[in-house]
Amino acid sequence: MHKNPICLTALIITVFCGCNEITEPANPIDKNATPETVALFQNLMKISENHVLFGHQHATEYGQGWYGDDDRSDVKSVTGSHPAVIGIDFMHLSNRSREEIETEKERLRKNVVDTYNRGGITTATWHFHNPVSEGRFYWVDSVSVAAVQHIIPGGYAHEDYKVILADIADWAHSIRGEDGTLIPIIFRPFHEFDGDWFWWGKAHTSREDFVSLWQFTVSFLRDSLNVNNFLYAFSPDNRFETEEEFLERYPGDEWVDMLGMDNYGDLGRDRYDLETASQKLMIVSDYAKKVQKLAAFTETGLESIPDTTWWTNTLLEILKTEGMRMSYVLVWRNDVNSPTHYYAPFPGQVSAPNFIEFYNDPFTIFENDLKEIDVYRFNSL
Repeated sequence: MHKNPICLTALIITVFCGCNEITEPANPIDKNATPETVALFQNLMKISENHVLFGHQHATEYGQGWYGDDDRSDVKSVTGSHPAVIGIDFMHLSNRSREEIETEKERLRKNVVDTYNRGGITTATWHFHNPVSEGRFYWVDSVSVAAVQHIIPGGYAHEDYKVILADIADWAHSIRGEDGTLIPIIFRPFHEFDGDWFWWGKAHTSREDFVSLWQFTVSFLRDSLNVNNFLYAFSPDNRFETEEEFLERYPGDEWVDMLGMDNYGDLGRDRYDLETASQKLMIVSDYAKKVQKLAAFTETGLESIPDTTWWTNTLLEILKTEGMRMSYVLVWRNDVNSPTHYYAPFPGQVSAPNFIEFYNDPFTIFENDLKEIDVYRFNSL
């Protein structure tokens, strides 16, 4: 299933001509970023003026009732196209044996390379296993240790943290497309830090230590390990109402490429409050425009999607808020085994017909649309 060619032509024209003012293009925070990384940053900014890319976590790794099938996603099974943005996770790049880490590097590398070769975009989150205690990434009162203070410079586990980052850097240097290009990705560490459920959450570390962790992580990857194909995304949960609250743990404009937020609660999980969801996203969008950063709706969704019009009447309604610019929206994963833990439709799921409407709307961009738009090249829009 493909979008109407007229819509694709209009998409290309509106992206190219969407901005009346002529301004100097913004750039990533890495002054040595690869040309493709700079192009991705600038093209996502252009696209966000008139469109939004659709993303899905773990889309091509597994889905409802399947795992590891080649060139498959539940989204593609419904629409004929993979998502434009595909989420992966660095979860298993630490707290594993050396053999398991190397196997995971190769598995993730193949996923990213395949996505790039098709024209798609990868974003990496990091459900980072607690590096100094048991308890995985979630905080568990009986076993978890507040690790941030111990892995920042001066902490007793700082050198151990540098080893973990070196593995991420080694992987980042290995992801090359069939054209030989080092592939850019959007790296989103320490997400939802304003909540208390992760060991890096607000209840378990000071603002100063969190900022130190963020700045060291970026600096060590970028400046010491020469990772020049990452864009860095900052994404709290929805626990803010003002720009000041949104920026409470912000490490500074020189340390962030993308401003985002995660919000499930206002979109049906806890309540339907589209006005509040829009207001919060506008805070993100407005600040990003002010400081020439990308903005994205980095996580959202409605588990099991029982609402048959959720895609157009909730999600698309919010994303079309006047003046809002979001480069992409990403919904969470479809579990392999659970009959209820999924956030994108699959064939036969009750919201699938409405999701096709969402797909066909000229405002949304999926991977098939990116065949007409090379987001990794300058002047491609």
